[in-house]
Amino acid sequence: MTRSARSPGSGLLVLTTGLLLVLAQVVMWPFDTKDHVATTQSVVFQLGGVVYFVAFCLLLLSLIASYRWEADEAGRLGVVAAVVAAVGTMALGGDLWFETFAVPWIADRAPAAFDTEPTTLLALGAISSYLLFSLGWILVGIASLRARVFPRAISAAIVVGGLAGWSALLSPFGIPLGLAMASLGVWMMRTAPAVRTGGGTRQDQARATARVDHGLGGGSGLD
Repeated sequence: MTRSARSPGSGLLVLTTGLLLVLAQVVMWPFDTKDHVATTQSVVFQLGGVVYFVAFCLLLLSLIASYRWEADEAGRLGVVAAVVAAVGTMALGGDLWFETFAVPWIADRAPAAFDTEPTTLLALGAISSYLLFSLGWILVGIASLRARVFPRAISAAIVVGGLAGWSALLSPFGIPLGLAMASLGVWMMRTAPAVRTGGGTRQDQARATARVDHGLGGGSGLD
């Protein structure tokens, strides 16, 4: 894996993602999600939903950034895990977009809609997004455990986050994955400098080679 893939910037992205996930869930936690009309029309709850949606967008980028750290070591399982988690995150992110931006409008204009039964297609879409998101992040954690690039405790925490991720749209079930991502981000930021400087940068290596060539050339001149 190239040093650029293991830059501190990747760690900062993952850390920010985790913190926003936790923050949004904490903001939304006190609200009763069964009281659709009152809850979705609360400005505080709506702001929490916006933050949570932004965190989900960043979660997809964090998945890519963290996968690049262990792509070689994770092997085929890592590829499968990343693909399933990416699809699941996009699908559940779509659900979250609807909950954040469309549901408040429905609560204001057609509150009676909440008392109706969902269609079969809507139910299948919701269940598939919950399943893919949860399964994807469980596989990401398992692949990380096998790759042994990240600390085992953090990889195990990602598995737990995936298990809780079945209900990630409801607080506090998104917090475990948020804490796992935040912990991973901190570890990546602390580890990246050592990874980058372990063999020196290409510029450092080029300068060292130039000094050696210069020394050899000067030696031949003295002879």
